[in-house]
Amino acid sequence: MKKKVAVAMSGGVDSSLVAALLKDEGCEVIGITMRLSDEGRGFCLSPEAEAAELVSVKDAQRVAEQLDIPHYVADFRDLFKAKVVDYFLDEYAAGRTPNPCVACNPQIKFGALLHKARELGADYFATGHYARIKQDDHGRYGLYTGVDKHKDQSYALYRIKQEVLQHIILPLGEFTKVKTRELAEQYGLAVAKKAESQEVCFVPDDDYKAMLKRYRPQCLKPGDIVDQEGHVLGRHEGVPLYTIGQRKGLGIAYPEPLYVVKLDMEQNQVVVGTNQAVFADSLIAGQMNWLAFDKLEKPIRVNARIRYGAREGIGTVSPLEGNRVKVTFDRAQRAVTPGQSVVFYDGDQVVGGGIISE
Repeated sequence: MKKKVAVAMSGGVDSSLVAALLKDEGCEVIGITMRLSDEGRGFCLSPEAEAAELVSVKDAQRVAEQLDIPHYVADFRDLFKAKVVDYFLDEYAAGRTPNPCVACNPQIKFGALLHKARELGADYFATGHYARIKQDDHGRYGLYTGVDKHKDQSYALYRIKQEVLQHIILPLGEFTKVKTRELAEQYGLAVAKKAESQEVCFVPDDDYKAMLKRYRPQCLKPGDIVDQEGHVLGRHEGVPLYTIGQRKGLGIAYPEPLYVVKLDMEQNQVVVGTNQAVFADSLIAGQMNWLAFDKLEKPIRVNARIRYGAREGIGTVSPLEGNRVKVTFDRAQRAVTPGQSVVFYDGDQVVGGGIISE
């Protein structure tokens, strides 16, 4: 009996190739595209807005027709706004720096969309992520980095639950992006040469500050930019408009470069310091999700990544109460940022991770 696989088709080259590869393998393939937001790439306050938002849906439909597979559209706009967009804005409004992909993946893509795939009778659910899933000798499923280290997306997938991993197929984990493009052209896919988007999918023109001004204006109160001793050095237009480690746009004349080292919402202050002050040798994280085991019982040595695309730092993770951990690094890490995720690796395996709180 044919394996029935639902593919999350975004209209891009990666997920389109996944659909083509799985069909070639003899699977019964169906495509599903999510409608997530009326805003985002190319968004404008005009009648063209709807057409711009539907480009990805139309591209996915074109590929589905080309491959002769059924295609469905899942409208998750309300859910996406509640679980991802509002979270994104609320985190910035609280002086933290969110990671919307980390929020979206477990709740929307591998939550609601996976549920939709199961409703349509799919045995498995496939995406175009560059990561790998393997099963060990004890039957436990693990998440691993993609072969293409420049494209590896395991960091953004660490919150997926162990029981969900067994239903997921990630064919591109073994490929480089260059190989993906080559294969897409060999299959003659309509989107083979489509450009890749780097920005957050729902933020118009990749300008989160404009989005905050529009939807959370109450969190933007002018205040002081101060040094670590509390001396006033300048003024800001709102604490959430700044990020830890930021250097440009401070508008301060000073003998040496200054960087944002803390966002203090209570005092409505942006605290700045020298480059050395941006480094931290430890952090606290919570809301942990473990993949390599069920619970952290004792301190372990790991490679830890404190943001997407960051180099891994070696350190020790120790359990704390309340599903929290303390991470102590061998070498101080630059711009440890509350709201971002810290993800732990053992070689190429994802051990687990959590949200940085301090």
